Amino acid sequence: MSPSTIAGLLLIALPLAFNAAFALLAARFDYPDVLRRPTDEVLAAFRASGTALVLLWWAFALTAVLLAPAVVLLSSAVPDADATLLDVATTVGVLAALAQFLGLVRWPFLVPYLARVAAEPDAGPARREAVDVVFQSFNRYLGVAVGEHLGYLLTGAWTTLAGAALIQASAVPGWLGVAGLVVGPVLMLCSLEFVGSHEPGGWRLAMRLTPPAYVAWSLWLIATGVALLV
Repeated sequence: MSPSTIAGLLLIALPLAFNAAFALLAARFDYPDVLRRPTDEVLAAFRASGTALVLLWWAFALTAVLLAPAVVLLSSAVPDADATLLDVATTVGVLAALAQFLGLVRWPFLVPYLARVAAEPDAGPARREAVDVVFQSFNRYLGVAVGEHLGYLLTGAWTTLAGAALIQASAVPGWLGVAGLVVGPVLMLCSLEFVGSHEPGGWRLAMRLTPPAYVAWSLWLIATGVALLV
């Protein structure tokens, strides 16, 4: 199987898996709205959902890992694009996969422990307060700073660079490259949701742009994958 074929299959499978896991989390855990609730409510909902939710979060985190081989193989599938551009795009894309994985992986490993500790019979106010501080700190650090800010920023940068490479390539239609040049900067703009003065509550424009931007990004991945297969 050629790199182009594998890249095409991965680019189709990645957004399908990502959006399926996201939809299941929204249905079973009210994600991401649940994050706006107090910590004790979030952890209570997490405990009530059992092992199935932990495995779903694990699967969701692994969808981020899929981006890394997809990035590498896409660069291999368009060898007629500028070599330096492809090298930079590949590096940025792999870093985007790493950032998104690190942002999500706390859910199947750290959060189950916090949920158990908070529910122990001898858990007093001091322990529950410590659990709240740890949960919210990791939510801000890994979730917001690494997963969302760096993840969106690097994903948008990779999409922009990949779009520029696709314009130069003969393997896919040029409009796919143009689409990447449009979607990528929007994702980078979404990465600023909690930056600067918007840190406490989030920037409404970025908040509203993020869902349609990720839908557009998903469709762009699928269209690029189909183009590589045909």
